[in-house]
Amino acid sequence: MEQQQREAEHGTAPVPALPGGLDAVYTACRRLYVDQPNPLQVTAVLKYWLNGPDPLDFISMYSNPGEPGHGIPPHWHYVSFGLSDLFGDGRVHEIPTGPNGPSGFGFELTFRLKKEPTETAPPTWPAELMQGLARYVFQSGNTLCNGDHVSWHSPLDNSESRIQHMLMADDSQLPTITTPHGTVSFVQIVGVCSEELQASQRWNGLGMLDLLKSMEVAGGSWLVTDMRRGETIFEVNPLLMEEVERGIDTEGSNLSGVCARCSWDPVGDWTDETDTPRISQIETEQIRQALTRGLSNDKPILPPISGKQGEEDTSQGLNRRPSTESETDTRSSIFELGNSRYLDGVSIKLNLEAAALLSLAVRGRLTHGRHFTFKNVANDCAITLVSPSVEGSFVEENHPFVAKGPWLQLLIRSDFAETMANDLEFLQSTENLELPKVIDWRDNKLTLTITPDET
Repeated sequence: MEQQQREAEHGTAPVPALPGGLDAVYTACRRLYVDQPNPLQVTAVLKYWLNGPDPLDFISMYSNPGEPGHGIPPHWHYVSFGLSDLFGDGRVHEIPTGPNGPSGFGFELTFRLKKEPTETAPPTWPAELMQGLARYVFQSGNTLCNGDHVSWHSPLDNSESRIQHMLMADDSQLPTITTPHGTVSFVQIVGVCSEELQASQRWNGLGMLDLLKSMEVAGGSWLVTDMRRGETIFEVNPLLMEEVERGIDTEGSNLSGVCARCSWDPVGDWTDETDTPRISQIETEQIRQALTRGLSNDKPILPPISGKQGEEDTSQGLNRRPSTESETDTRSSIFELGNSRYLDGVSIKLNLEAAALLSLAVRGRLTHGRHFTFKNVANDCAITLVSPSVEGSFVEENHPFVAKGPWLQLLIRSDFAETMANDLEFLQSTENLELPKVIDWRDNKLTLTITPDET
């Protein structure tokens, strides 16, 4: 005890070791920023495990010189701490079983903000943006990865900027690391304009990121966000839109579903007399899990629902499974919600923003043998459009409209898909569109009503 006291008095006492996960992320940053061992930080006042509102323990802020000769400007580099498991003791994330799986959610967020010539310290608003995204991850269980997009509908810094949405990319300088609690990748937030977000939705996020990297105005290969950027990459180089259109025609779209204000009603008589079942909270969660599996899968396969014993699950499962989600197979659970209900016809309603993506769903998904889902933001209603080649659905040639609880599936044949695509061309420009607008595909027993976004 006396020895420890003398060491403390003379400053020679050993520094307590950092928790393994925290030290691993720190080390990755120190390796990149050798000259900045003590960066400025924005810290959560009340930690999340003490019932604080902010999931991230803190955000470190580094000064990066960039590579101006290669079109990469000087910028501020923000790195989050808290989406991965920093402590390994169960205070935030489940106690890990070893280093082989993901640590916590398996990633941390980063952001690169172009430095203004007069700035001597980094702005702190990106920290709140990162906390907002972290809250979404913790609340929804959905992780973010390379190629994802986030519709924000507001300037990221609350200014008048055109940068109002985000794409997610692999950080160009921080590779994936292995910690004592699992692997951690670094997912970079990339600010984009509305037109660039829409292009990524119509095509895919990875292709759009490649186009952004090719343009110095968009921050070059390190994807540095410039909140003062006044032009989209398509305004700077109109030929880039042709690349997007070619990509849609040849590859289709990777966007398999969106949240929307949507609803559906049967038209005509039910082919059985079963009333719409009351959905319990447990059944609601089962539907959510099945929908999440379908939306996370880029292959043209819906979650199998037959519940047959011994049937192989050909889907890829939920790659972004929340750490709190049960491992229980949901196939038989969904099957137990009730018998499939076959409809003679259907009337669906979509808000304008969702309807504008319907032509994308047809052209970029259904014509390429895939599926597309609209999921209501307020309840469990879901509408899935299915091409004939999609496996695992409960629609078939003789029953193109089938419902299970609040989940509706519609079989869209190739000839009808072509008709829909042509009839929806007007949605490419919605500026002076009078709403509500009704489109009646009477021969196919389907009606679409487009409603204003604000209702």
